[in-house]
Amino acid sequence: MPTRLSPNIVYTASTLLLLGAPAGAADGASQPKPIGIVDFDYADTSSEVRDQAAKHRALLEAFMASLRRDLEASGRYRLVPLNCEPEPCSTANPEVLLGAARRAGAALMLYGGIHKESTLVQWAKVQMADVPTDTAVYDRLYTFRGDDDTAWNRAEAFLATDLKAQDFGETK
Repeated sequence: MPTRLSPNIVYTASTLLLLGAPAGAADGASQPKPIGIVDFDYADTSSEVRDQAAKHRALLEAFMASLRRDLEASGRYRLVPLNCEPEPCSTANPEVLLGAARRAGAALMLYGGIHKESTLVQWAKVQMADVPTDTAVYDRLYTFRGDDDTAWNRAEAFLATDLKAQDFGETK
């Protein structure tokens, strides 16, 4: 049974949202699905001595930019900007996110987060909601090892490949 999103859902720092909406095609050809992508949250509970906050911000920004680029380049998705009040869009308030996605014309919304558990282990929780029906259509927990450009790039490529392979009610 589909899961409904609700304003009282508590998302961990590793929660990821992706929104997109079917475009519908008059000519019968498949059209890219409009999708809103919320920047992932990040939490580091590894208790490492060195402060790596700036490094992780940069890695997360590159991860999100690559994910957006890879999904749009696939031809299956058309990115739509989400404008939340107050900025930035956050998983802390699902109703605000859903409203922003609807206003943007998104059929799907992608959201989530990454959690660094230890020196080598990170988790990425990725979720997608069907915006018109307010239904969760994708919910995955990924793990990846390492905390450098290579590890983050591999994790993003794996996630992008998985998302491109999904059928979220393709529009014909």
